[in-house]
Amino acid sequence: MGDYGDWLVMLVAAGLCLIWLYRAFYRWLHEPPGMKAKLVLSDAEDVPEDDGTVQFLENAGYEVTHGKYRVPITIDLDGTTLNSRLLIDLFAEKDGKHYIVKTARERTPIDWTASGVRDRLLVYALLMPECEGILFVDPKDFTIRTITFRYGS
Repeated sequence: MGDYGDWLVMLVAAGLCLIWLYRAFYRWLHEPPGMKAKLVLSDAEDVPEDDGTVQFLENAGYEVTHGKYRVPITIDLDGTTLNSRLLIDLFAEKDGKHYIVKTARERTPIDWTASGVRDRLLVYALLMPECEGILFVDPKDFTIRTITFRYGS
């Protein structure tokens, strides 16, 4: 019985390994393609200490961790390559939560409706889903608005 018991344990272990390998391959095969390039925040500019937005955020209890960051984007449009970039003004942290910071601009005002906020800021939340949300800072009006997106609810 000892020889058969050893073989039985080996067959069960081999079967479990095969099932595990099949499931891992199946998940890999059916998962949506992710972003190949990860954002490297060490490439961000230094935090400008004399900037009014930085001082305003620090007075509000945030720690500004990274400066301006440019995300290069290559677009293929009908066989033509277009180059663009997405600009993130700052990155901040408070209570262990990380935020993307966008600063208000006079020439591009934001429409504070659901569709206006979605069209203008959702791309940042999708770009860095590990961030808690987006801080929209208007240093002229002394306001910080926190925007978070929840999907499917």
